[in-house]
Parts: sequence; structure tokens; C-alpha cells
Amino acid sequence: MTTPTPTTAAAGAPPAAPSPATERPTLPTTLSDNLYLIHFAQIHETFRRAELDALATLHSIPLQWHTYSATSPFALAVLPSPAAAALLVKRAILTKAIYTLWGSAGTPAALHTLLRARTPALAGPCMGRTFKFTIESYHLRRSAREQTALIESFSYLGLDGRIRMRGAELEFVVFEEFTAPTPGRDPTLLWVALGLRAGEGARGDIERFDLKKRSYIGTTSMDAELSLVTGNMALAAPGRVAYDPFCGTGSFLVACAHLGALTLGSDIDGRQVRGRKGRSVVGNMKQYGLTARYLDGFVSDLTNTPLRKGQWIDAVVCDPPYGVREGLKVLGHRDAAKNGGEPVVRNGVLRHTEDDYVPPKKPYSFTAMLADILQFAVDYVVPGGRLCFWMPTENEDEHRKFDIPMHPQLKLVNVSVQEFNKWSRCLLTYSRRPGDEGLAEHLEMQRARAEAAVTDKLDGTADELNDFRKKYFEGFRPSSTPTPTPTTTTTTNTSSATAPAPAEAAPVKDIPVASAP
Repeated sequence: MTTPTPTTAAAGAPPAAPSPATERPTLPTTLSDNLYLIHFAQIHETFRRAELDALATLHSIPLQWHTYSATSPFALAVLPSPAAAALLVKRAILTKAIYTLWGSAGTPAALHTLLRARTPALAGPCMGRTFKFTIESYHLRRSAREQTALIESFSYLGLDGRIRMRGAELEFVVFEEFTAPTPGRDPTLLWVALGLRAGEGARGDIERFDLKKRSYIGTTSMDAELSLVTGNMALAAPGRVAYDPFCGTGSFLVACAHLGALTLGSDIDGRQVRGRKGRSVVGNMKQYGLTARYLDGFVSDLTNTPLRKGQWIDAVVCDPPYGVREGLKVLGHRDAAKNGGEPVVRNGVLRHTEDDYVPPKKPYSFTAMLADILQFAVDYVVPGGRLCFWMPTENEDEHRKFDIPMHPQLKLVNVSVQEFNKWSRCLLTYSRRPGDEGLAEHLEMQRARAEAAVTDKLDGTADELNDFRKKYFEGFRPSSTPTPTPTTTTTTNTSSATAPAPAEAAPVKDIPVASAP
């Protein structure tokens, strides 16, 4: 049979309502281009910026990156207001907090000189409010005495409110970044800054949805942190529908439901969906009070879906099987003559209506599965909706390359990589292009493939149908020939886009170090 192969292509909600007016003076924004300092968790570095980009799209917030580096937990961005900054990070999983940037410099003395000139404008609206100071130092641990001395050096701000370590109205943070420690050399200060907290991320959700506390999980359940990040990348939100065609125990369904979306799931293995001994996907939803956002779960695969065809799904999120433990399968018989035959009856009962029924399955190639995922998104996802799915790839060396499946009607938004020892898995995020843009080229490619009689070997072994599985059991031995450097192309008649894995992101700019006036 001829199976569609993905082609090569290049890689919201309404605006948030304004914050209500208050009788007290509005807290100051930065005096330099509305710069905000973002404090990330130093983990999943290739996901952090992409998550905030997705949330900016969801909330229609104009976000301009000023400084970002994967090697630092701090970044700077331009945002319109403190309210927009708080909304941006409110449900961010990989962001700790965001701060209005009062000033930054290369040394504490230069920072103090800068802030003294700005004190009347910055500190005036803060008078009479409870406050506290904390310190965030990267690559250096300060003693309690050093921390106290550093905090007291900002006494010239003249804040007259009461100090309150818990529940303070204002939280000031002194940020310091040092060079990475090396043997025989003390860390060197790179920059220092003062910020006022504008909003907090949703890191606490990781603990709440921890798999160790969940009633129903499996060996391949996605961890809570990355499930929630995937939900954010998919723009899951109230009034939207998210579907997982490989739902398993429902990790993505729980995450998307928590983010407000209505969820729907299916799996080729009905036992995963139904669960056992009172533990099931429905049970997970009940555990977190999310049953109202779970539409249903059913037995199906992408090649045999009962869903009404049409663009009505807002997000497809999934972690499809990698085919390592067992070869990939789809519903159907190896013998095509048996497909569509008479139903099996046992003891006068249609076999497929019984709870313990396991439908027949046939081999499935990894490439065909990727192509079917993309085509499903094209057929069912609304324009501007998202497809987010995970794909494994090998790590041959530091210059590794991998093929990104593409479809002309899907725009590649982001590629984020989670590395393991000898292999990685990538979160690929696509956006559905409007209308039938690129469809003619895709159909022409399919006709060319049919004429060339390119077929999938559905009668081959699991290794023959899945190159990743074969390399996994071979221990990812380096290839005997060097990987050729890919060339950039804009055509749509090849099977995939070969691209280097996203390496450590280079800084957009250096942290601005302001000189004293």
C-alpha cells in the first residue's frame, strides 16, 4: 500500500482585560523600555522560552525578547505592563517569577549610583507598603552575613513601610550572576540587578500533579512537569478542545483539563482507557476534580477513527509509541482479505462487545505513523490550532542531525529537546495553517509517490519498520559515514526536513549593564 509521507516546509485567545483601578498609586514599571527580568528554573532549557512564547500567543501579549541564554536562569523581555507580565507567567511551569527591572550594572557600586538617581520616581509609589528583600545569586552561595550586608546597602531607597517576610505587598530581589566555578579560580561577578516582583509562575502545579500521587499511571506515563508544559505549548484553555490519540493513562488529558480545556482521548489498547480495579483515566479526573472537562475516551487508532471529520479540535497532544518494547501496530489483520469480514461470535455474543476483547492488529511503520499524525491534525485541527507531539531521535554526536516530519499545511512553531544518555526525545509544535494553503503541492507529491510505486513493507520485522527501534537495540552505534551537512530548501517534495537539533541558545543580547549618569 502507498502511505502518505510528510513533506518539507519552513519552521489565541482574546486580549486580557485591563487590571482594575486601585486607589493606591500604580506600582512603577521600569524606566527603560519596559524591561522585565524573568527568573527561570534551570531545567529543560530548550522548552523555557518556547513556553512563554506560546503563552504570549494565547493571551495576545506582545512579547519581545531582549536577552536569553540557555546557560542562565535569567532573561530580559520587553512587555507592555506589570499586569501583562503577571498574566504571561501565571500558568508557566518553567518560570519561577517575573520582575520589573529597576536597574542593572556590572558592579554593586554602579547599580547604587544608577538607582540613587532614579529613587524619587521608583520608590515614591512604594511608600507605606509592606515589603521584603531577598537575594538570588547564580553560581555563588552567600553567607547570611553577606546577604544582610547586601540588602542593607539599598537603605537609601527610603522605603517607610513595615518589613514583612511573609505576605509582604512588595518583594524586592537582588539578582547576581557569576561566572561558572572552576578549580583554583573564584567566580567573577558578571552583573547585578534589582527587581520588583510582578508575578509568579505555576511551579507548584508540578507537585500537585506528581505521578507518585496519582491513582492511575503506567510505565510510559509522561511526568507532570512536561505534561503541563506540553499543554501550554498546545494553547490549552477554557472553551477549547484538546485530543490525545495515544492517551494511555491520560497524563496529557489531565494537564490540558487543568489548564481549562475540554479533553478527549483514545488508545488502541482499550484496557489502558478503561483501567482496572477502580483505577482509570476517569479516576484520575475525579482525583483532581476535572471530570467536567473530560468528554470521553474510546478505543481507536489514527487510521481507524470514529471521529467526525472536520476542523473542530483546537489541539492534538500526544506522545506516540516509539515501538521499542514491541513493534508498532494498527487495528486490522495482516491478511487484508480478513478485514471487513464476518464478526466473531462466542457463545452467541458478538466478541467485540465484550470487555476483554482485544482487536486484531497489524504491523505499522514509524514513518507512516508520523505522517498519519500530521495528516490527522490537518483534517481535524482548526486554523491556528496546535499539534504537539513527542518524537524520539538518536544522539550520535554533538553535531547530530534528525529529521523533522513536515506537512505543507502545518507550520513548525518550535522544536524542544530533552536529552538522555544516547538518545533524546523532541517536542514538536505545529500550527495549522488556514485554508488549503500548500495542499496542491502535497497532493502532487502523493501522486508522484504512487507513480513511483513507493510502498511500506507492512510484512517486515519490527526493526525493518522502525529505524529508531533498530538503533536502540544496537546501542546507537555511531554511523560508519559522517552525517552530511543539510542544505536549506523551500520545496515541498521531500519526505522530511533534516535539521540540526536545537543547540544551546545563544544570547539575544548581553544583560544590559547601565553606566552611572
